[in-house]
Amino acid sequence: MTNNTPLQLDSLWLGASVATMKDGRYNAIEKAAIGVFAGRIVWLGEAKNLPEYQAKQEHHLAGGWITPGLIDCHTHLVFGGNRAGEFEQRLNGVSYQDIAKQGGGIASSVKATREASEVELIESATRRLKSLMADGVTTVEIKSGYGLSLDSELKMLRVATELGNEQPVTIKRTCLAAHAMPPEYDDKDAYIDYLCDTVLPKIATLGMADAVDAFCEGIAFSTEQVARYFKTAADLGLPVKIHAEQLSSLGGTRMASSFKALSSDHIEFIEEADVIAMAESDTVAVLLPGAFFTLKETQRPPIDLLRQHGVKMAIATDANPGTSPALSLRLMMNMSCTLFALTPEEALAGATIHAAKALGMSDTHGSLEVGKVADFVCWDVESPGESQLLVRR
Repeated sequence: MTNNTPLQLDSLWLGASVATMKDGRYNAIEKAAIGVFAGRIVWLGEAKNLPEYQAKQEHHLAGGWITPGLIDCHTHLVFGGNRAGEFEQRLNGVSYQDIAKQGGGIASSVKATREASEVELIESATRRLKSLMADGVTTVEIKSGYGLSLDSELKMLRVATELGNEQPVTIKRTCLAAHAMPPEYDDKDAYIDYLCDTVLPKIATLGMADAVDAFCEGIAFSTEQVARYFKTAADLGLPVKIHAEQLSSLGGTRMASSFKALSSDHIEFIEEADVIAMAESDTVAVLLPGAFFTLKETQRPPIDLLRQHGVKMAIATDANPGTSPALSLRLMMNMSCTLFALTPEEALAGATIHAAKALGMSDTHGSLEVGKVADFVCWDVESPGESQLLVRR
C-alpha cells in the first residue's frame, strides 16, 4: 500500500474513548477511532490522526468508553441439576468439606450431569452463557469435570463446543476430569491411572480440549497424583491449569508451575515460595472472589505478594452450581476490589488481558492493539475507572 492509497476498512468505530489494557494498564485514548479489517484491528488512535480511509461501515458512538471484551477464564458452566440445598446446609454450619464427604458437592453434580442428555445440558448452559454475554463477556472458558468418565467428560466437552458454535462468543474448553472421585472408584491412584491411560489420550486424539485442569486438595487429589496427570497432559501437548491452595497449602501451585501452568486458581493459601514459582513460570493467578464469598472464607489471597513478585492476576466467576453460583463477571470485578483490595485498573486487567493470558490467548485477545482480534465492548461510563459499575451499550 502506498501513502496515497486509502486505508481499507470493513468498519470504523468513532465517538468514544478507548482503554486499550495493553500491558494491563488503561493506556487511555480519548476521542478515539478503531479501524477493523477482516476481523482484526488495523488502526487505533485519536480520531484526529486518522489517515485517508474507505470504510464499508461507520459506527458513530455517543461517548462512553470502549474496552476489550471481558473474558471469564474459569467457569463450570455445563452441569445438570442444582445444589441450592447445600447453601442452606452451609448456613446451618455444615462445612464444604463435610458436605462433600456426605455425597454432596461435586458428587451431587456428577450424578445429575451424567443423567442429563446433551440437549438438556445445552439448554441449561445456554441460559447461563447468555447471562454472561449480557454482562459484556465475549470469551468464556468452560470446564468439564462433572462427568468423571470418558463418555460423560466427552459429553460435557461436546456441549461446550456446541455452545461456541451456536452463540456469538469464543469458547475455550478445559478437561477437568481430575475434579473428584467418581462413585465407581474407591482408589484415587487407580482413577488417575484411568485418566492417564484412557481419558486424556482419547480427548487429545479427538481435539476436544484446549487445556487440562485438576483439583489439588485434601478432598480431591494429592500433588503427586496431579503431577502424574499433568505429565500425561504435557506428553499429549495439552497445557495445564490447576485448582490449588483453596482450602489448604499442599504445594500444588509450585508443582503446576514446574509444568509452566497457564494458571493457578483460587490460591487463598499460597505462600511466598508458591508466588516466586508462579513468577518464574509466568503462571497467572486467577482470583475467584465468588467462591471466597459464598463459602465465607477468611483467608484472602496474598495480593501484595503477587504484586511484589509481578505475578499477573486474573478474575473469573467460577460459575458453578454450588460454591459460586455467579453469572456476573462485573460483580466479580467489584468483589475483587472490595474483598481483595485490587484497584479498578487491576480488576479490568484481570477480566481482560490477564484473563486472556490465563487461557493462552493473550497474543490475539484481551487488549486493543493493531493486529489483535477486534473484540471490544462500549460502556456508558465517564471513565474506565468505573469498571466495577459498567453499563454496556
